Amino acid sequence: MARRAATGALLFILASCGGGGGSGGGGFFPLVSPAPVAPVEPVAPPPPPPPPQTIGGTVSGLMGTGLVLQNNAGDDLAIAANGNFSFATQIAEGAGYTVTVKTQPRLATIVCTVTGNGSGKVAGAAVSNVAVRCAPPAARFAYVANFDSKDVSGYTLDAGTGALRPMAMPRFPVGVEPISIAVDPSGRFAYVANPNDSSVSGYLIDAGTGALTPMAVPKVVAVAGSAPYSIAVHPTGRFAYVSDINAKTVSAYTIDASTGAFSPAGVPLAAAGNGTPFVTVDPTGRFAYATNIGSDTVSAYNINADTGVLTRMAVPTIATGPSPYGITVDPTGRFAYVANAGADYLSAYAIDASSGALSPLATPTITSGLTPFSIGIDPTGRFAYAANIDSDSVSAYNINPSTGVLSAMSVPSITVVGSQPTSVKVDPTGRFAYVVNSAAGNLSAYNVDAATGAFSPMSVPTVGTGTNPQVIVFSR
Repeated sequence: MARRAATGALLFILASCGGGGGSGGGGFFPLVSPAPVAPVEPVAPPPPPPPPQTIGGTVSGLMGTGLVLQNNAGDDLAIAANGNFSFATQIAEGAGYTVTVKTQPRLATIVCTVTGNGSGKVAGAAVSNVAVRCAPPAARFAYVANFDSKDVSGYTLDAGTGALRPMAMPRFPVGVEPISIAVDPSGRFAYVANPNDSSVSGYLIDAGTGALTPMAVPKVVAVAGSAPYSIAVHPTGRFAYVSDINAKTVSAYTIDASTGAFSPAGVPLAAAGNGTPFVTVDPTGRFAYATNIGSDTVSAYNINADTGVLTRMAVPTIATGPSPYGITVDPTGRFAYVANAGADYLSAYAIDASSGALSPLATPTITSGLTPFSIGIDPTGRFAYAANIDSDSVSAYNINPSTGVLSAMSVPSITVVGSQPTSVKVDPTGRFAYVVNSAAGNLSAYNVDAATGAFSPMSVPTVGTGTNPQVIVFSR
């Protein structure tokens, strides 16, 4: 009975599904396969963002401390030496960077600028080609001290041609016989040495025209009976040093940053030799050297960085040739050269980087013209020139970059367009040179070949000065 019930249930199911066939067209529904489902591809995770990159480059020409670079108005980076640099903060891909100079070096004789690739965007790699170049600023004005006409000639300097053009007031009376002139590295103040009234005169420089006007306190009077002869302004502009041809001293002064006025340093006098016509400061501002024409020596000093006070070095003097007059230090601060006015040669020395002590080079002397009076060096430190009073010429030399030894150029001397040259100076760009001809009352003007250092006369070869000009200086 149970089997019949089960069979009946099965027949009912078949009938309900149209199973069993027959004329009524009933039957099984075909089985329908489900539509195929496409496989789902796995979704790859997004690629990681490109890593941030460093920003950096190279600094060249730097001397001294104080240079600070900045990226994107932040991320300060103090630079201590020439070479490669890199900012600490990295920059994201596609983001911009802008490198600027935030703080200039303490030595005002050097100005640093971003000269290449200073801004841009990060594009897949570190930026390492930002170029920062430090160099003396180009001159805008020039001044000549005229001893017999008791004045200073003022000129504007054409940056393209080097031509000197007299200022609207071409000569500035100083009232005494000026033997030399110096300008502070900021271009704001000028100082004139007056040996015949034992004083140094101070002047303000007009930033637009270059005109000179006396300071509120127009003179600093040295020791009675003294004869101030040359002035060297420290490369920071904070101190000045005056050689004295009578007093056997070098005087040290501090310079007021606002007024330019001199005031004696804490220990104002440093002993020198007999007859001290010339003083110079090395480009780093650590050492000073003065020639002693009556004792055939150079006096050497250390400079206190805080007070400007001079102290004699452990070896206080070094021998030169007869009657040393001019002395100069090359732009790297490694070598010094002396013009021996009592003979016809230059003396050459190495400067110890730590102590400042002078020692004769392997080739300690080189022939010059008659009565060499002063030496000028181009700003690259590759060429040197000596003004020879009694041969009316300028001797020209190459400087060995490793040893400092001088060798005569292929054209060893230039006859000046004038007579009795006392001073030769190359402008801060190294493109132009000027020779002061004391007996002729003029300047000879030259173009300087960048590759060889050779002089060639400018299209206007001379420009007039006052009577018995002595030295030429530049101001920015």
